[in-house]
Amino acid sequence: MKRITFLLVGVATLVGVAAFTAPASDEAATPVFVTDIPAGYRDWRLISFAHEEGNLHSLGAILGNDVAIKAYREGTIPFPDGSIIAALHYRHVASEENNKVFGQSQSFVPGPPTNIQFMVKDSKKYAVTGGWGFAHFQDSKPGGETLMKTCFPCHNQAKARDLVFTRYAQ
Repeated sequence: MKRITFLLVGVATLVGVAAFTAPASDEAATPVFVTDIPAGYRDWRLISFAHEEGNLHSLGAILGNDVAIKAYREGTIPFPDGSIIAALHYRHVASEENNKVFGQSQSFVPGPPTNIQFMVKDSKKYAVTGGWGFAHFQDSKPGGETLMKTCFPCHNQAKARDLVFTRYAQ
């Protein structure tokens, strides 16, 4: 009888601890990264370009949806909810065709795509990451949780610009 009593008390304690530590709502369990590619992103407007050396050795086209473009043009910080910024990254390769015309090796063009990244502004859904949800897709597949957890700490260093690195190229 004592064993059953101890067992029941132990189970009740575990259930109580689990209920107490469980998230209060689905919102608390919302991941801080985006798992779906936003529709129509290839039709968005150009914000700027990026060139990254080192291990990345990439060219990037930075695009924004209409909400993000309006915020960039008006200098609105923080960006309003609904803003989405896309970064399309490609390896850069020498253009032999262009270099023949120039008479020297100086022209580089986008090569194979490496990844697509997104920042999606939703100040409630992504409150724990400064109001931004982050995404990384390679071959149309979302990046793993370990990779995605590196986004916010890096972007958080750009607090004065609402976590956004890219400036608008006018």
